[in-house]
Amino acid sequence: MKRILASCAIALTAFTGMSIAEEIGSVDTTFKLLGANHKIIVEAFDDPKVEGVTCYVSRAKTGGISGSLGLAEDTSDASIACRQTGEIKMRTELSDGEEVFSQRSSILFKKLQVVRFFDQSRNTLVYLSYSDKLIDGSPKNSISAVVIQPWS
Repeated sequence: MKRILASCAIALTAFTGMSIAEEIGSVDTTFKLLGANHKIIVEAFDDPKVEGVTCYVSRAKTGGISGSLGLAEDTSDASIACRQTGEIKMRTELSDGEEVFSQRSSILFKKLQVVRFFDQSRNTLVYLSYSDKLIDGSPKNSISAVVIQPWS
């Protein structure tokens, strides 16, 4: 069953062109008597179009009863760090501002996004994480850069 689910996740990733994150760990930030505690979750994902780059995102996860039911809105606090983890190879042509990862932050209209830019003059990939909302987004953001270097 796990193999079937993994195959479906890989197929979905290839179809949508976006990555699915793997949870690395989490820490509780606030105790809630009923429902899950508020947390900070650390997740990793590989850039779907750039082999050899992994990004790590930490994000807030709202607990309580509404959070446990998936009805709560998570805060816009998130951080990103991307690193070269192997030889960097572009699988296809890259577009500036292309979404490489997305995670729902509320039941409706809000999500955490990671987009990629290519700074050609510095031979660097730049990843920007931010939260958007249909009506009122947040200016909170985080950035990480990966210099494309030979891998030995």
